Parts: sequence; structure tokens; C-alpha cells
Amino acid sequence: MKLSNEARRGARSLYRVSFTDGRLDSSKVKEVVTGIRNRRPAGSAQILNEYHRLVRLEVERRTAVVESPVSLPHSEEREIEAIVKERLGNDVRAEFLINTDLIAGVRIRIGSHVYESSIRERLSRLRWDLSH
Repeated sequence: MKLSNEARRGARSLYRVSFTDGRLDSSKVKEVVTGIRNRRPAGSAQILNEYHRLVRLEVERRTAVVESPVSLPHSEEREIEAIVKERLGNDVRAEFLINTDLIAGVRIRIGSHVYESSIRERLSRLRWDLSH
């Protein structure tokens, strides 16, 4: 189902009022969702879907997912978290996961951006360079 321009504009307008001091405010998000569900304006399903997408993208943009092949020592986790917060702001949170597909190193995903420093990535890059 194609998103109507009216639903897109409505969702963006609601998204803009969901912030307090430049940060997404979870209580405002809840108010918006409750308001849409209670009032049921025309195209409410489309508005909710688009609003959910915008909120999800903002949360992903403010979350750094750090993957490593083994559990990192607490000191390294704090160091990585400090670097991420220094570059992106104190409201960014870091989530640490184990990814056994990585050979060594780390992969950091922030929104749609991926920063990778792993042996697997380097081998892939080398393989691509040698084949082209």
C-alpha cells in the first residue's frame, strides 16, 4: 500500500513534536501513539506506520551496536562507548553483541553506517582488490 502524501506529512509533523531539547522523548512518543489510536483520523494506519518508521530510525541513529567475536573486557567496552559518545553525543547508547562470524576485531553499526575493523572484512577487501 502506497503511503499518501497527507499521511507522510502528518507523521512527520507528529515526529517533530516528539522531541524535547533535541532528543526523542519517549513520553511524547507514547502520547502521539495514544492520540492517533484514540482519535483514529483518516489514514491513521498509514500515519502510525510512517511515524513508527521515523521513530525507529531515530532510535537506531542514537544506538551504536558493537559486535565482536568474543566478549570484550569491561574496560574496552567503556573505552569504545566513550569514543562513540565523544563523536556523536552523550545521548548515544552502546549495545555490545557477540558475533562469531567475525574472525577478530570489531564492527560498529550506527543507524545505516557500518564501521568495521575485522580480519574478515580485510580479507574480503583484499579478495575484491585482487579480482578487479
